[in-house]
Amino acid sequence: MKRFFSILLAGSLLWCAPLAVQAEGVTVPKISAASAVVMDGDTGRVLYEKDGHARRLIASTTKLMTALVALESGHALEEVVTVAPEWAGVEGSSIYLRRGEEITLEALLYGLLLRSGNDAALAIAGHCGGTVEGFVDRMNRKARELGMTDTSFANPNGLDAEGHHSSACDMAILARACLSNERLAQIAATRSITLGTRTFTNHNKLLWRYEGCVGLKTGYTEKAGRTLVSAARRDGVTLICVTLNAPSDWADHTALFDWGFANYEARSLASIGERVGQLPVSRGLVPVCPVEMGADLTAALAPGERLERTWELTETALTAPVDQGVQVGEMVYYVDSKELARVPLMTGRGVPDIRAPEGGIRLWRSAFKN
Repeated sequence: MKRFFSILLAGSLLWCAPLAVQAEGVTVPKISAASAVVMDGDTGRVLYEKDGHARRLIASTTKLMTALVALESGHALEEVVTVAPEWAGVEGSSIYLRRGEEITLEALLYGLLLRSGNDAALAIAGHCGGTVEGFVDRMNRKARELGMTDTSFANPNGLDAEGHHSSACDMAILARACLSNERLAQIAATRSITLGTRTFTNHNKLLWRYEGCVGLKTGYTEKAGRTLVSAARRDGVTLICVTLNAPSDWADHTALFDWGFANYEARSLASIGERVGQLPVSRGLVPVCPVEMGADLTAALAPGERLERTWELTETALTAPVDQGVQVGEMVYYVDSKELARVPLMTGRGVPDIRAPEGGIRLWRSAFKN
C-alpha cells in the first residue's frame, strides 16, 4: 500500500518547497465551435473547455486513432499492401486506390493524414487488423486504454455511423498520444510529400497560417460539421486545440492559441536525475540512498496559479542490496489543489550489501566517488 509523506521520514529528509507564480486573470475569446478544448500538451491539463464532454460526430479526425493503432501494430512502414476490392471506391475524400494496386503502408498513412483518404483508412485497417472490423475493435480498446470515456468508433475513416462519436476532451487526449508517437507526429506535421506517383498535400491550413503549428487533422461531414484537432508550440509551451462543429474553425484555433500563448508560460518542474532527497538503507555500505526524479516535467502555468508538490512513497526505508533506478514512489504536483502531473521517484544509486565480496565493494566505492 502506498504511504503519503511530506515530513521527516525515518531519519531521512525529503524536501519540497511550494512553488508559485504571480499575475492576472484573462478573458477567453468567443468562438463558433459547439464544443472546444485547449489542453497543455505536456501535462494533459485542460486550460479551456466549452462543452468538452458532449458526445458529437468527429468526421475525419477519427483518422488520428487509425494512424496511432496502425503505427503501434508492429507492421513495418515498408510493407507493401495489395488493395482489396472493398477498399477502393469509397465515398468522400479519397487517394483513389485501385483494386489490386500495390502501395506501401507508409504511403497509405500519408494519404490518410494529409489527404484524408477514406479508402486509405480501409486499406490500413484491413492490412493491419486482418479485417476492418477487427481493427476497429483495436481502436476502441486503445480509446479505453487512453481513458477516452466519451468515445466509440464504428469505422476507421470517420464517416457518419451509429455508435461513432467522441468529445472535444477525448480528442485532445488522443492528440496528446499522437504527439508522443514520433512517426505519427512527423507525418501529421508534413505540409506536402511525393511518394511514388502520388503527391499528398496537407488539408490543415494552420500549418501555413499559424506560427508554430505542428499538425494534426481536419474533418468534415454534413452532419458533423467542421472538426479540427491541431497543436502548436511556442517558447517551450505545447498547446492542443480541438473544435467540433465549428463553422469558423481556422479562426477559432487561431484565437484560442493566441489566448493560450499569451496567458500561459512554460515552467520546468522536474529534471531527470534531479536529487530530491534520500531514504535510509539498512545493512548497506552507506546508510542512505539518494532519491531522484525519474523524468522531466514541463507545465504551462498562468500568472497567479499556486503550484504545490508532495510525495507518494511506496517505501520509507530500503534494505541492501539496492539497485539503481528502482521506483520508490511518485512526486505529485497540484495547481490550485487539483492534481496536475506525476513524476516517478527513483533510487539514484545502487547500494551493495555490507556483506558483499571485497572486490565488489572496491568497484562500488570507485563508482560512487565518480
